[in-house]
Amino acid sequence: MKRRTLDYIFSVGGVVLAVLLLVLGLVMKSNADFAKTYVKDQLSAQKINFTPLAGLSDEEKASPCLVAYAGTPMDSGKKAECYANDYINLHLSEAAAGAGYPGETYASIGAVQRELKASLQTATDAGKPTEEIQANVDKVNGLRETQFKGETLRGLLLTSYGFSVFGEKGSQAELVCFLAALTLLLASIAGAIHAIRTPKDKIVLGAPVNGSHEDIKVPAHV
Repeated sequence: MKRRTLDYIFSVGGVVLAVLLLVLGLVMKSNADFAKTYVKDQLSAQKINFTPLAGLSDEEKASPCLVAYAGTPMDSGKKAECYANDYINLHLSEAAAGAGYPGETYASIGAVQRELKASLQTATDAGKPTEEIQANVDKVNGLRETQFKGETLRGLLLTSYGFSVFGEKGSQAELVCFLAALTLLLASIAGAIHAIRTPKDKIVLGAPVNGSHEDIKVPAHV
């Protein structure tokens, strides 16, 4: 095969691959832009603002992101992650501890709630005083309702954060595709220039066009 023909084949193939990578990069860019815009719009619609620095408790000030985002609106995936893990989670833990059930979550406090209700029913059936048990039942009911609301919001915010991560990954993939497309395009242009400068009769595969052969030296047998 002629060297010029081979160069043209590689150049055309490189251009085709570059176009495909460019299209893929544009698709990834579209998806990344959608993810970023969608997350920002949805979070901004909630009108959630971080507590100003002066209003943060000592426990909240221990969180670097709560300090960094103090007083700003929650309008990005990273802010949603911070609010969910460092603000909501902190206050849920404080609520559980304040109610006398440290470490309990919405799921785990259910067992405590059932036991208290059973004790209340037993005391009621036996005609015993129920004021203290009822107070504990009310406390647990209030705690569980708070945990349900808090953990639901926390889960939704973390979902938004996860969606924003896909957008970030899309941006990274977009950059890789564009760089690869540019590299292939430059290589294809270089190949085409090389093909133009290569003599028409230069062969890289097969016998020379003029049928001539160079002398082949065969080593003598000893």
